[in-house]
Order: sequence, then structure tokens, then C-alpha cells
Amino acid sequence: QVRVVESGGGLVQPGGSLRLSCAASGNIVSIRLMGWYRQAPGKQRELVATIVSRGSTNYADSVKGRFTISRDNAKNTVYLQMNSLKPEDTAVYYCMVTAAFSRDDYWGQGTQVTVSS
Repeated sequence: QVRVVESGGGLVQPGGSLRLSCAASGNIVSIRLMGWYRQAPGKQRELVATIVSRGSTNYADSVKGRFTISRDNAKNTVYLQMNSLKPEDTAVYYCMVTAAFSRDDYWGQGTQVTVSS
């Protein structure tokens, strides 16, 4: 059993910042990839950012230069620092981890981020 838990969402004004955290625990020995996805009302879930175990990152064009993904391998934790937030960043943000050996994906329950004045 693998558990993935996000935290750090909330309400923020445009131009503000939030930091999301996600911790994976349970029966997972090593994690290959950790990432953040988001889903806005009426839209499909989309990739925000990913980071692999050696530190290489990938970002959606819409968040480049504003969001930063990082991870702590020792804690099986990934972070998403979100700056210069816009109303269009409003969504439920989901954490996803991919196990290194099985390549199974595990998802969190999501955390709401609302950018509004």
C-alpha cells in the first residue's frame, strides 16, 4: 500500500505565492519520478511539472518561470513553489509518484488552489 498526501493549497490573491508539498509513504522502496498535475473545472487534468530522481525537471509552458519543483529523496517528498499566481492557475492540484522498479503510478487526493481577489 502506497499513500500520497498533498498539502499547502488555499486561497491567494493574484500575484501571490503558495508552496505545495507532497509526501509518499508505505510500500515504496524507490521513486523514479514525482510530479504535479492540475485540473480546473470543466477541463482535463494537465501536467504542471515533474522531477526525476537525479533532479531533471520538466514544466508546462504556462508555468515556466513562475513555478519551481523540487524534491527531497530522503523524505520521498516533492514540493511546488508557485509564484506570481494568476486566476487561471486555479485548479485542484494532484501529486503523482512513479515507483522506480514497478513503474506503477500513485496519485494523491488533490489540494485546491484558488487564485482570486
